[in-house]
Amino acid sequence: MHNVEFKAELRDLNLARSLCGVLGARKILDFDQTDTYFRVASGRLKKRETPGEPTEYVYYDRANRAAAKLSHFVIYSEEQALERFGSEPLPVWVVVRKHRDLWMHGHTRIHLDQVEGLGTFIEFEALISRDHNITKGHEAVAALREHFSPVIGEAINCSYSDMVARDEDHKAELRP
Repeated sequence: MHNVEFKAELRDLNLARSLCGVLGARKILDFDQTDTYFRVASGRLKKRETPGEPTEYVYYDRANRAAAKLSHFVIYSEEQALERFGSEPLPVWVVVRKHRDLWMHGHTRIHLDQVEGLGTFIEFEALISRDHNITKGHEAVAALREHFSPVIGEAINCSYSDMVARDEDHKAELRP
């Protein structure tokens, strides 16, 4: 599967929620989520745990850049992940905990994320399909960036996992 995604700092969570309503986006739900990232040879693999939902493993590969980017991903059940990645425990890299408000606008997911230890972020993920190609995905993300411009801060060029890892490395450097 593929999507076009963009992530940025979020300056005002309540205003972002209001802008979702003005846009006519549909609120799906809000929930807590824990993503455990594993060290793998290429791409990223995370175990996603959401209370009340089956555990998923998400493997994805995408460029680290601030602009909207194409992401390639596969979602595995626990059983499928064991078949694909083996039964031996994979080395854990970092754990990301967040509270997410999930909204939908057409083919695009809008995430309003409060990430533990990092701050508040907005993310757009336009799902790519036969009817909604990469060009349409980029157009949808660009339109959302324009609509949400009053609340969008600095664009983020990496995964939350990279940010958590940098934060942990920085804290380790400060320890005696």
